[in-house]
Amino acid sequence: MTTPAATTPADYAATLLRVSSGALFLAHGLLKVNVFTIAGTVGFFESLGLPGFLAYLTIAAEIGGGLALIAGVAVRLVSLALIPVLLGATWVHSANGWLFSGEGGGWEFPLFWAIVQGSIALLGGGAFALRRSVLNRALGQFA
Repeated sequence: MTTPAATTPADYAATLLRVSSGALFLAHGLLKVNVFTIAGTVGFFESLGLPGFLAYLTIAAEIGGGLALIAGVAVRLVSLALIPVLLGATWVHSANGWLFSGEGGGWEFPLFWAIVQGSIALLGGGAFALRRSVLNRALGQFA
């Protein structure tokens, strides 16, 4: 029988990073649904020359990924899956310059956020993450 490891300050730091990033993803996904509207988001993606279905995938990734990060479910896998979404956002904003405060937003925030997701993937869920034995068996270190 093994004793569970004690929670460290790094576990709490990972939790803070995971939950705050999840909240931002949730907010961005809900912004696309409630403010820009789904149709408006699809239209924006198409105006960039991207297929409209990518808007639906992005919204689902942001809302579902945000909720999963907040809950601490499959954190490493979810964080890795969100990186392409953020690199896509980096590409979309690349023509607007470096600063996100500029017109149309710059590329530094989505790129930084992609790096944050990489850090979360390396750190794991931290304290208070939902750890399900079935997920642990299926996903191993990615749970």
